[in-house]
Amino acid sequence: MAFIVFLVVLVIVIALVIGLYNSLVQLRVRADSAWSDIDVQLKRRYDLIPNLVETVKGYAAHEKGTFENIAKWRSAAMSATAPADRAQAEGQLTMALKSLFAVAENYPQLRASENFMSLQNSLQQIESDIQNARRYYNAVVRDFNTRMQVFPANMLAGPMGFKPRQFFELEAPAERQAPAVKF
Repeated sequence: MAFIVFLVVLVIVIALVIGLYNSLVQLRVRADSAWSDIDVQLKRRYDLIPNLVETVKGYAAHEKGTFENIAKWRSAAMSATAPADRAQAEGQLTMALKSLFAVAENYPQLRASENFMSLQNSLQQIESDIQNARRYYNAVVRDFNTRMQVFPANMLAGPMGFKPRQFFELEAPAERQAPAVKF
């Protein structure tokens, strides 16, 4: 009789460990998928930026520093791999793009350009998609990290090879503020 009870308890424990492991794997895969979604949106953004810069360059040839900053931060963002590094580079790229639009404000004929308006609208849509992808990624990472820290998963997650994920968040306080546009 004691052997049967032991066997039943052992089967229940093994089933719980398997269920816990499977739930952690599912969350890890969802986090990887969400990170991939962010990469796709950022790739769309990176592909659009050179077209936008070239359009503005035609009108504002003397704004060389703005264009150089955008190129520098675009390159840094494309090469970053870790969420923290990517978030920092993306924040700097966003600030550089805001300065590009501030430059565009000085050129009414540019703002009236159909090509520029189309590019600007595309970038705004991509920025919205990136924000949604980041929000989803952070929600999945929150669920994954929470699951790893609750009992009994906290005792098993480390030995099973699971590690907490980093949130995709802004590093610099200036990135959270609207830019000041001065003419």
